[in-house]
Amino acid sequence: MTPHLIEDAEAMTRDGSLAGRYAAALAREGAPALVANATSRPMLMRLGDHSLPVTVDDGGYGRSYVSSPHSAYVLYAREEMDMVGMTRGRLAARTAIGVLDGLLRAVRINRAVHLDNWLLSTNLHGDWDGAGLAGARALLADRFPDHFLILRSLDTWASPRLLEAARADGWLLLPSRQVWVVDYPARDWRPRNHTVRDRRALVRSGLTVEDLTTINAGDAERIAALYHMLYVGRYSGLNPVFTPRFIAFTQEIGLLHHRVARDPSGRIMAVVGVWARNGVATPPVVGYDTARPRNEALYRIASYLYSDWAMEHGMALHGSAGAGEFKRNRGSRGVIEYMAIHAGHLGPGRRAVVRGLSHLLERYAVPLMQKEGW
Repeated sequence: MTPHLIEDAEAMTRDGSLAGRYAAALAREGAPALVANATSRPMLMRLGDHSLPVTVDDGGYGRSYVSSPHSAYVLYAREEMDMVGMTRGRLAARTAIGVLDGLLRAVRINRAVHLDNWLLSTNLHGDWDGAGLAGARALLADRFPDHFLILRSLDTWASPRLLEAARADGWLLLPSRQVWVVDYPARDWRPRNHTVRDRRALVRSGLTVEDLTTINAGDAERIAALYHMLYVGRYSGLNPVFTPRFIAFTQEIGLLHHRVARDPSGRIMAVVGVWARNGVATPPVVGYDTARPRNEALYRIASYLYSDWAMEHGMALHGSAGAGEFKRNRGSRGVIEYMAIHAGHLGPGRRAVVRGLSHLLERYAVPLMQKEGW
């Protein structure tokens, strides 16, 4: 299996794949036109029957964790302490993060090439089981000899064979977060009392549920704003900032399926954008009008929109990270997700920092995530 790296937007389009059309749009319009806090250069990897988007970053800090490992392990970690209300061990944690900040900057961790990276909070890798990974790694290392190579969103639930292929090929596995998954939503999610109450909240709300087939400019603006209210305004500016253009384009090419709940005037009050691959669904876009009173239960309604979509389509559900108690109450279980990093082509100092971080996270962070439900 000979890998081939495509760098021209027109050639990406001619590839004919969903990944090719997506990467071509990023190349033509610039990543910030779709994901405002990402500045990656896109490419496309042809690997046998698979077309995989590739993102290239040459440094810089403060961007979304979907393309910045420094943001994932330093900036987001700092914010997470506030989001989860961490008190015990806070000073020690801040000190450790400060040391890590210096080390990751020193090794230029944000000089990074991400393989199969869709600039979404969760990369679903579909049916790619890692076949050809060694060849793809060698090609990228030759083309980018000063960059770390990265595969995000690996776990033993959605991508067990790809995870093992990365391990066998010498990639270092760094725990990144705990994600919440449901094997059979109709069995594990639907019968829960919390889910029943979510459904009743939707019925009482007077909102009308609609699966969009096209998205006009006004709806795209509203959906992007609702997502921003929740994931950027309430949670973190390090989450990917999706633009109205991203919302419209991902619907147009069939990357995301948008389901909305409208009030009687037609105004969208809650939305989910669902990505489905190889029998697994995940909602990278979730939003609702956070200015509305809490008793309107719009967050619960939004969560019901994507879980119900998964059930209707017979999909397993990848609920991403966060809101652990909320998701456990609805039948989810936690799985540790990993970021795989290959540094074998880099200098010994840069390799040593990543190897040490992998060991420390596995030893200390994983038990804490599992204990606290983060």
